Formats: sequence, structure tokens, C-alpha cells
Amino acid sequence: MAARPLVARQPNERLQALIQEAGCSNAGLARRVNMCGAEHGLDLRYDKTSVARWLRGQQPRGRAPAVIAEALGRKLGRSVTIDEIGMANGKNLASGVGLQFSPTVMGAIEQVCELWRSDVGRRDFLSGTSVAASALVEPSRDWLITGADAQVARSAGARVGPSDVEAVKSTTAALVELDHRYGSGHVRPVVVHYLNSVVSGLLAGSYREAVGRELFAAVARLTELAGYMAVDTGQPGLAQRYYIQALRLAQAAGDRGYGGYVLAASMSHLAASLGNPREIAQLAKAAQEGARGQVPPRVESMFYAAEARGHALLGDARSCQTVAAKAVTKLEQAEGEGESGDDPVWIRHFDRAYLADELAHCHRDLGQPEPARRHAEEALAAHPPGRVRRRAIGMLLLATAQVQQREVEAACATGSRAVELLGTLRSNRGAEYLDDFRQRLEPYRDEPMVREFGARMELQAA
Repeated sequence: MAARPLVARQPNERLQALIQEAGCSNAGLARRVNMCGAEHGLDLRYDKTSVARWLRGQQPRGRAPAVIAEALGRKLGRSVTIDEIGMANGKNLASGVGLQFSPTVMGAIEQVCELWRSDVGRRDFLSGTSVAASALVEPSRDWLITGADAQVARSAGARVGPSDVEAVKSTTAALVELDHRYGSGHVRPVVVHYLNSVVSGLLAGSYREAVGRELFAAVARLTELAGYMAVDTGQPGLAQRYYIQALRLAQAAGDRGYGGYVLAASMSHLAASLGNPREIAQLAKAAQEGARGQVPPRVESMFYAAEARGHALLGDARSCQTVAAKAVTKLEQAEGEGESGDDPVWIRHFDRAYLADELAHCHRDLGQPEPARRHAEEALAAHPPGRVRRRAIGMLLLATAQVQQREVEAACATGSRAVELLGTLRSNRGAEYLDDFRQRLEPYRDEPMVREFGARMELQAA
């Protein structure tokens, strides 16, 4: 395979460092690359001289850089990207990490592992808060039109079995519980380090087809959680990267239902927090279309609730009411079926309390304080004590409805209870709801109870 000359060829120090880390000779790496290439139908005939040229800065054409990265990854027991071996050649610019819906499983593994590695390394380009609406909608289009991955099994690296997948699921469940109780500021660093140090090694391992599908499903769930936690720590630009990769991993798992969940519960809520109402409805409708006939009623209810949020923010009360009624009907259908076991674990939290919470948001945004109040009270009555962040947000929704009804004293009392709960959390989402509530109090700033509430807030912040 002919090489592409570089204008100013520099030694490839990244590749040199990885070869040393892998304990490989030049000849040994060449053999591994040739063997790996053969698995992909490539007739590669590299030798130690080829590797020496790469180390001097020469870069092979075509698919060879990806094969070199995969061969080194197998030796190291983790995923290695072409950027990491110094052969991205501008095609994998760091700023684009995590923003693409990869057309191949191998590319998906490479991209998500690079995202985790970049996150752990706190690379500056990840910290930007800008989220383009198209960057949320375009992956949904790719997800809708992309066929299922024919194969995900791998035959290189450490063996991955069902117990490894169960470990990821159990770890995720424990992290979800901690996040609900204490907020993402306390938990997110643990999630990202676990993804980078443990989960990346599993993806680079060896697994049968069935185990591989289950592994991708479990990793998609944990990746989505890391994205949600990025929202809760005030990093929406990072969240969108995690959500896009969670969507791609769900595709590799063959789970259209969870892919729809990522669109409707994750990406659409991110769009809501960024003030992009049209995209909220688009993403929710994409979820409905892409998972049609493949999800139980509880999931359908959540999809409709997400769409209703979009209509509410657009001020379209009629469409909101129509879709919200569908959400209620579907949830009633799910509860009428009882414990059928059909509901996947990732949707079981979506109960009457969560739906009431969504409907309270809708009525708040439509300027309908009485139903907003009623649904907020219903949600608070049903949310268990362990959902601390959700209860705090519910109280602020209730307080907002009370302000809209000019019941300012009651609003301040409810807001004070929310502030007490928020004091036990590290949650940017909670802080944003509190800021919104305080802005709504501004017309009443001269009222004694509002001044007292403000003074209490300032004392707590000191």
C-alpha cells in the first residue's frame, strides 16, 4: 500500500510511545497489523522497515491507520484511536470527538473510547457550552435510516463473558442511586473514570455475538448516564457528545427502544434546557417513528410526554393537550397490564410521578398555573424520598405555579423547602431551576416575605 508523503515529516512520538507501552518490536507490530488486516479482508505485507518508516513520520493510506490502531489496541487490551497513534492527519480533529454517529461498530468503539479518554484528561475543547441544534437532530436522522449492525462479535483481546456485563449493569444501578440522592457533582468523576479504565477494556475484548449485544446495551446505558450527569454539572456541550455516542451504542446493541429513549429522554431534554423547542418535538417524533412497534406502552408514554414538552414551549396548547392525553393513556395501559416483565429496566422509573412532573412543566410553560400546581403536587406526593433532586425540582415547579397564581408567601415557603433539599446536592440543574424561580419573584421583590427569602439565600451562599 503506497504511503502519503508529509510536507514536513516529523517523528511519530505518539506511535513510538504506544509501541513501547505494548512491549512490541517493530517486526512484531508489523505481524500483528498484517494479521488484523487479513481479518478485514486486506492483504497487508508490512515488515519492520514499514514500522520504522511510520515512526519517522510516514503515514500509510486507506484503512491501514485504523488497522494499526486496532492491532495495538489488542496488544494493550484497550481501544486505541488513529489520533492516539498520530495518524489522524486532520480527519479526527479533537474538537469533533463524540459528535459523529459512526457508520461502523469499530468506529463507534474508537470514538466513544476517545471521548472517555478526553473527558478524563479534561481536554479544553470538551468544556464548551455551545450546542448546535443540528448536532442533536442529525444523529437522529442517521439512527432512523441506518440498518442494524450485522455483527458485533470480536475474537481478540481478553475474554468478556456474561458476568462482566452484569458487573457493568450493577455498577450503573448503584451510580444511578447515588446520583439521585447526592447529585452529579459528587458522582460524575467516578462514572467517567470507570468508563475509561474498565469499560473501554471490555469493548476492546473478545466476546460472542449475544454477549456483545448485551455489552453494548449496558455501555449505552452508562454512557447516557454520563451525559445526563454532564447536564447536571453544567456541561451541555459535553452532554451532547455522550448522548450521540449512547445512541450509536444502542444501535450496536440492536435496541431500537433504548435508542428512542436517548432521543426522547436525553437529547430532547437537553434541547429544552437550551431553549430549542422545535427540536424537542422533532427528536421525540423521531423516537416514536424509529421504535414503532418495538416498545411497550410505558416507553410510548414517555415519548409522547417529551413531545408535549416541545409543543408547550412553542406555545401550542392544542397540540400539547392532544399528545399529553396520549401519554396519560399509554401509562394507564402500562399500569393496567401490571407486572408483566415487559418493561426494560431503563424505563421502570417512568411512573405517575414522573409523568405528572412532565405535565407540570408543560402547564408552567403554557402559563396555566392551576394545572401546573396540581400536577406538581401529584408528583411530589408520589416521588420517593430517595429522588432528592427530582423532589427539589418538583418543589420549585410548585413554587413557580404559586407565583403565577400570585400566592407569593406560599411560593416563598415552598421555595425555602426546595433550597433545603438543594443544600444536600451538587446539581447544576437544581441551581438553574432555583435561578428561574428567583427571577419570577422579581416583580414582588419589595414584599417582606420575598426580601426574607432573598436574605436567607444570600446567607446560605456566604
